[in-house]
Amino acid sequence: NRRFARAAGLQRELGHSFGADKAHEVLQWCLELGIPAATIWVLSTDNKGRDPQELAHILGLLEREARQLAVDPRIHNNRVRVRAIGQHDGFPAHVLAALKDLEDKTAHYDGMRLNIAVGYGGREEIVDAVKAHLQAQVGAGYTLTQAAEALTPDHISAHLYAADTPDPDFIIRTSGEIRLSGFMLWQSVYSEYYFCDVYWPGFRRVDFLRALRDFQGRDRRFGK
Repeated sequence: NRRFARAAGLQRELGHSFGADKAHEVLQWCLELGIPAATIWVLSTDNKGRDPQELAHILGLLEREARQLAVDPRIHNNRVRVRAIGQHDGFPAHVLAALKDLEDKTAHYDGMRLNIAVGYGGREEIVDAVKAHLQAQVGAGYTLTQAAEALTPDHISAHLYAADTPDPDFIIRTSGEIRLSGFMLWQSVYSEYYFCDVYWPGFRRVDFLRALRDFQGRDRRFGK
């Protein structure tokens, strides 16, 4: 978003605003194509250390978008379940309230699953999952040594932020970066990747369809 704004000679805050608008467009494309689950990465754990003014603008957009989605007919007509995943400590109370309201209003829906990754980091998610499992085992009467010795990948998967969301088949990274930057490290072991040069706010429907066409032509072997 910031590089998009810089290239267009705009203030960085406008880049984030355009990025938020793009998320609405991508949601519409996913609904039209019947995609069952999608995760949009809004803010990483590293991003939480950005300039306070910029971070405040991003969180303000997050609150605005959460309140809009809570009353968006597309969400309710398509029974979209929305969740915010990540570490949200330090977020303003009004932002947390907006996210909780959105989650509560869609918690019973059985349609598309939309995850908003905010304050999210793949390493942090894995650490939190391991902690949650060990704490649950100790609470059930096992020693920490017993819990650690019995630990399996399924145990970690069961404690991820959105554990009931299928692992992503396809991950699109915009902006010309050839890296995931920690996005869904655990879940992406068999994901297909697509790297697109266009910045996120400039991501067009034709870019989206081109990416999906590329995915459809791949031979997925799932490590076999």
